[in-house]
Amino acid sequence: MSPSATAEGVVRDYYDALRDGDPLEPYFCDDDSTVKFGISESLFGGREVAAALEEQTETTAGWSIESRHLVVEERDGFATVADEVAMAWTDLESGDRHRFDSRWSGTLIERAMADADAPDWQFAGMHVSAPHEL
Repeated sequence: MSPSATAEGVVRDYYDALRDGDPLEPYFCDDDSTVKFGISESLFGGREVAAALEEQTETTAGWSIESRHLVVEERDGFATVADEVAMAWTDLESGDRHRFDSRWSGTLIERAMADADAPDWQFAGMHVSAPHEL
């Protein structure tokens, strides 16, 4: 991983890592307050997020991520992110192909000390949902 210096670059790198089947854990803070809400999961704490992302990488393949409206606002030490994403993947155990139009939002924190194994910005929170009309 060659770390991106901007929050937007890190989000785009995260999308690429999903597509390429690369490890996703480095994109999230290893902190008790880190949260990730997926379409069918709620994860609390950096360790729980890391374990779920590792399992996801091992049990899925063929990711397609199409960013439709990425908005990133960097502020003093943090950034907000929102996007509409068409995503699809194959479950390696069942062979089923899944596809969702989704909404993503999150907060990234700028890391004070750069580390070659992690990006300059990491997600402290991420929310992925599938929109449904009521």
